[in-house]
Amino acid sequence: MNVHAQNNKSDLSAPLGGQGAVRLFLVGFMGCGKTYWGRKLAPALGLPFIDLDEKIEEAAGKPISQIFAEEGEEYFRKLERDTLHALAEGNESFVMATGGGTPCFYNNIDYMKQVGRTIWINCSIDCLHARLLTERDKRPLVRDLGEDQLRAYIFRKFGDRRIFYQQADVAVETDDLQLRYLMDKIAHV
Repeated sequence: MNVHAQNNKSDLSAPLGGQGAVRLFLVGFMGCGKTYWGRKLAPALGLPFIDLDEKIEEAAGKPISQIFAEEGEEYFRKLERDTLHALAEGNESFVMATGGGTPCFYNNIDYMKQVGRTIWINCSIDCLHARLLTERDKRPLVRDLGEDQLRAYIFRKFGDRRIFYQQADVAVETDDLQLRYLMDKIAHV
C-alpha cells in the first residue's frame, strides 16, 4: 500500500473529541474518491454525509452537466460557492464531499478551513486517468476528451489545482486507502 499523510494543522482531534461543530470537507481532484470515502467516513464518525454536487443539482433542479452547458462555468462556480456557504452555515456537523474545483474558486479553501477541517484525498495521475476514462459522461469538463487528451488535461489541471489542495489540514495520498487509516489521520493527528 502506497500511503503518505501530511498534517498542516497541529490538532485535528480537538473538534472530533470536544464540544462544538465537526465540519469535515473532503477536497481533491475529480475522480479521486471524495464521495466514495465521504459515504464511508461519515457513518463511521457518526456524522451526516453531504455531497456538494448533489446539493447543487437539487438547488438548480438540473444536473451539473446541464448547468455547465446552459449557464457556463462561471455561473456554476458562483452557485457552488453559495451552496457551500449555505450548507456549512445550516449544518452544525457533517462530512462533505466537495467538487474537484471547489477549493480553487472564490477563496473557498479559506472558507472551509475557517468553518471546519479539510482533508485532501489524493491519488496518482494514472489512477485518476483510469477512473475518469470510465466516468467521462458524468463529468462536463472532460466529457469530450480522448484518452490522450484526458491524461494531458488531468496533468495540467491537477498542476493548477494542487496549490489549493495542498492547503488542506490533512493530506492522504494513496491509491489503496483504508477507512481505518483515514479515520486515524483525522482523529489522531
